[in-house]
Amino acid sequence: MFIRTERSIQEFIRFYPVVSVIVFINLLLWLMIDVLQLQVGHSLYHFGVGHNYSVSYGEYWRLVTPIFLHAGLSHVLFNSFALVLFGPALETMIGKVRFIFIYFLTGIIGNVGTYIIDPMSTIPHLGASGAIYGLFGIYIYMAIFRKDLIDTGSAQIIKIIFIIGLITTFIQPNINIAAHIFGFIGGFALGPIALRHAQPFFLVRNRVRRAEHNDDVQFNPNRWQKKRMIPTAVRKNMLWIILGILVIFGIIGRFF
Repeated sequence: MFIRTERSIQEFIRFYPVVSVIVFINLLLWLMIDVLQLQVGHSLYHFGVGHNYSVSYGEYWRLVTPIFLHAGLSHVLFNSFALVLFGPALETMIGKVRFIFIYFLTGIIGNVGTYIIDPMSTIPHLGASGAIYGLFGIYIYMAIFRKDLIDTGSAQIIKIIFIIGLITTFIQPNINIAAHIFGFIGGFALGPIALRHAQPFFLVRNRVRRAEHNDDVQFNPNRWQKKRMIPTAVRKNMLWIILGILVIFGIIGRFF
């Protein structure tokens, strides 16, 4: 589920358009605000950054807009990486519309939780972490109550990644703990709705690939032998590869 085998960016976008658009928006806004430092970027930042004190005075859009904004290179890269890694399977399993609904709802729940904890806070907050932890919540629900939708290896990976993320939530500075916790709770609570009528990732992908081959004019008896296969060593060490990448991003974050 979490091994990316797409042969190109174009193929990734075709299979997972919702994840692709969200990542594009995140990166575009970060470029406008932090890199290019455009005036419109700064205006969007001040208009959309999470600010509990302003929410208490009726600026309720700030419960939504912070999901698209990020503070620095490591922040936007980490959240985009997590979305690219964990978003595609869910988008495929539950469908585009339901994925959009779940992603933004859990992000909003994370921001609402932040507001509830300290409604008079004047400290700004931003990031898609609440929505990302919402995805974690759905996966954890899946690993516990819908084991028919997830293989054992993927369940182990998501549990370990979640535990690591939970630990870093409490030990790293400048982390919106409330957004992480409430986002996860929201995702877990929405699990039964999100996964209703869902099908295992590999079944949906196989069906799509068979449909793509229906227009073949000639039959090639060796066509299945030419399928790209993931080396056994990569499959067995996928967890360590993921953890290594997370560590690298953590190191990068110390310099930005």
